[in-house]
Amino acid sequence: MGVDVYESLAKALDRLPGGFPPTASRVELQVLKKIFSPEEARLASCLTGTSETADAIAARAGLPVAPTRARLRAMRDRGIIWGSEREGTWRFRLAPFIVGIYESQWAVMDHEFSHLVEQYWNEGGMAGIMRYEPALHRVVPAQRAVKREVILPYDDVKELILQARSFELRDCICRKQLDLVGKRQCEFPVRTCLNFSVKERPAGPYDITRQEALKVLDQAEEIGLVHTVSNVAAGVNYVCNCCGCCCAILRGITQFGIASSVARANYYAVVEAEECNGCGICEQRCQVGACSVAGDVAAVDLEKCIGCGLCATGCPSEAVKLMRKPEAEITNPPADYKSWEQERLRNRGLLA
Repeated sequence: MGVDVYESLAKALDRLPGGFPPTASRVELQVLKKIFSPEEARLASCLTGTSETADAIAARAGLPVAPTRARLRAMRDRGIIWGSEREGTWRFRLAPFIVGIYESQWAVMDHEFSHLVEQYWNEGGMAGIMRYEPALHRVVPAQRAVKREVILPYDDVKELILQARSFELRDCICRKQLDLVGKRQCEFPVRTCLNFSVKERPAGPYDITRQEALKVLDQAEEIGLVHTVSNVAAGVNYVCNCCGCCCAILRGITQFGIASSVARANYYAVVEAEECNGCGICEQRCQVGACSVAGDVAAVDLEKCIGCGLCATGCPSEAVKLMRKPEAEITNPPADYKSWEQERLRNRGLLA
């Protein structure tokens, strides 16, 4: 086993909806070597985007069932494949590189890995993954920027947290990666990635309470971070709190010029000129460069605005408002993850 198993795994990942495009230098193979042992890479390359039993996977891989099942469970525990149990039977599938495998490396990322990922982004990996629709993530407006009676149901992340039963707060892998590369431009906190579940989970070292989870949302809005979530209407189980200089999703806009790298919220910012004092706070808080001040009045470039509402929540004179788009302009996210995958495969030309 050598490069061949990593080549096979890279191709398998690129067949998934999220994609994992090759580069001229093939740096993506070095990235995979940092994550998967040769034995793990061989087994993972036999998985697809469809959940299957260990018996079926072992048969395809030509491996004995018992050790294959054990290895799959161990890989699932590390987050480098996905697996779930139903009625006593475990099923496993290949996890996408983003959002999936990459984010599972937040606790073990090192200097070499961070530089390999940065090289992959800059050699076309970022554009190859981010340019297709539906986008991986969508923006959720700051909860204090939108009145409860007009917020769309799938944007009400506070309600999702109120319904959840277990919560976890992890490090932002994007800030960690740029810290190690030596290119981080912000001073935002690192521990900002919020995961939650409607199921009770065994207690872990990163668990927080529901009240603490709600506080994370409020603090993120206060300091100027953009809420982004999985681009689906149902099944959201995490909130990333993103900055434009570190977050891979927003860097698609700010660094790589991919306007569609994130699905924009169904809201837009409006400045009431007579109330604006030109303080420039909105310009400082906007993570995608949509706000600017000319003379003594702020302006919003609606071509750039992602509807996050940070300008509105930070405005000391309440001159900026976040408005819901007209019904004809509302873009609903895919119903669930399966629907998202089908749309994405179709748009990539991988599904008739």
